[in-house]
Amino acid sequence: MTFLTIFTTPKPFTNPHIATIQRNAIRSWLQFGKAVEVLLIGDEEGMGETAAEFGVRWLPEVRRNSNGTPLVSSIFTLGRQTGKGELLCYINTDILLMPDFVPVCRQVQAQQDRFLVVGQRWDVDIRQTLDFSDGWQERLARLVQQKGRRHPPGGSDYFVYPRACFNHVPDFAIGRAGWDNWMLFEARYRGWALVEASEAICIVHQDHDYSHLPGGQPHYRLPETAENIRIAGGARRVFTLFDADYRVVDGVVRRQPLTWQKFWREVEIFPLVRLHFAFLATLVYAVYHPRRVYGEVRAWLKARRRKKT
Repeated sequence: MTFLTIFTTPKPFTNPHIATIQRNAIRSWLQFGKAVEVLLIGDEEGMGETAAEFGVRWLPEVRRNSNGTPLVSSIFTLGRQTGKGELLCYINTDILLMPDFVPVCRQVQAQQDRFLVVGQRWDVDIRQTLDFSDGWQERLARLVQQKGRRHPPGGSDYFVYPRACFNHVPDFAIGRAGWDNWMLFEARYRGWALVEASEAICIVHQDHDYSHLPGGQPHYRLPETAENIRIAGGARRVFTLFDADYRVVDGVVRRQPLTWQKFWREVEIFPLVRLHFAFLATLVYAVYHPRRVYGEVRAWLKARRRKKT
């Protein structure tokens, strides 16, 4: 039986560098053999040919927003309905997986019923087709050690969860900021274990530019990012990896250590994730971050004035 369904939404395979790193990523996933199945979701140019080449399932019928951007809700529904794995995993198509990925997912599944596994990545500039012959793991590990840069713990590039979780995902725009942070919030809000696996799982992000996005702008500067955050419920629900309540240590899922910084963050989000009391959460946030709230109020008042004029 398939253990893990990996589903992803590749960019068009028209840019030679993007095509190379996406093909590298897919090949790294297929190294797990029968334990993993791979689904490519979307109808971008070159996707069908790539799916056929690698012998993976292609699902072109994805819903899109008014800008033509695929919707996360549709992607996750297709992954759930089509995938046969015990666990589901959405992953960005520029991410290389190492052999530790599936074993750690099995360890978490054995210890938790409902959970979300997430983690930091290593950024590496890779321009060539990778060699996946014997010893590829060691070669890639050396490359990460020599040239890798640890990415800040903002969001996550992969999300592993059981079928009991994330049955309903809002209509976020994929490839824009905000929706991955909502995934972290949702896990905490629902009382599922949010498992930070950065020390147990090594994932490698292959650097690329933003030429595939409108105006070549980074995704966090696009209007769809602001819309994602609005759909998520606002900035209060933009969680980071620091908000995880569990981590994997030597194969064991343990509670995150309670440092002073972690303690005060847990106090801050307690009204939201435990009491589900949004107004109280806003008041607590205002106490913690008065300058931010002041700026938000000013921006809101300016927007109202513009609408009236």
